[in-house]
Amino acid sequence: MRTANPALNSKTFEVTADYSSAEKMTLQGTVNKSGILLLLLALAASWVWRRYFNPGAASISVMPLMLIGAIGGFVVGMITVFAKKASPFTAPLYAVLEGLFLGGFSAIMEGRYHGIVMQAAALTFAAAGCLLLAYTSGLIKVSDNFRLGVVAATGAIALIYFLTFILGLFRVNVPYIHSSGLVGIAFSLFVVVVASMNLVMDFDFIENGAEQGAPKYMEWYAAFGLMVTLVWLYIEILRLLAKMRDRR
Repeated sequence: MRTANPALNSKTFEVTADYSSAEKMTLQGTVNKSGILLLLLALAASWVWRRYFNPGAASISVMPLMLIGAIGGFVVGMITVFAKKASPFTAPLYAVLEGLFLGGFSAIMEGRYHGIVMQAAALTFAAAGCLLLAYTSGLIKVSDNFRLGVVAATGAIALIYFLTFILGLFRVNVPYIHSSGLVGIAFSLFVVVVASMNLVMDFDFIENGAEQGAPKYMEWYAAFGLMVTLVWLYIEILRLLAKMRDRR
């Protein structure tokens, strides 16, 4: 089995399952941990948000916080991936750091496009809820072909973003896909769909982990992996809405 989420790959629960452990991973426990991480992220993001819109503070003051959040989140995220047993400590830290970045990024976008953040957040949670309902009801089945298609699409997107970043260092802009034209909007819509399908795969792997009797700390790790996808989905929806606003 495959998943495009680097935090929840096909070997995640196989190598961590401990059938002798008294406490096992449960779906409800994972839901509770996910709620805690989302709360921590929201609190950190709200703090940066208020700092940005505070009349007595310069807007540029959030940039260092965004940088700390982006770099720190990446480092802590990688530590979590390779040291899963530390996830009860690193996952909450990742949520706070990611909140610093998202709070600043969201505030900047809100300053340019009034009301866009509320729309993006609502669409993100609506999509997650609908996909969870579709998965639990059996409307969406995670087959091998489904996994292969999502992994391939996610890898292609990652490659495009990586090349865009490298070319940007040499001041070379990739045309069309990052613009507000029809091609750019279509590309963002495609990325949103792929990110949404990654959520379905995350639900499937979390369910498998609970069924296989993974140790209790994997609830934190699974919640961390789910948050990685949710953050990605939110950012891509925000970018899609921004492109659509630019065409008005």
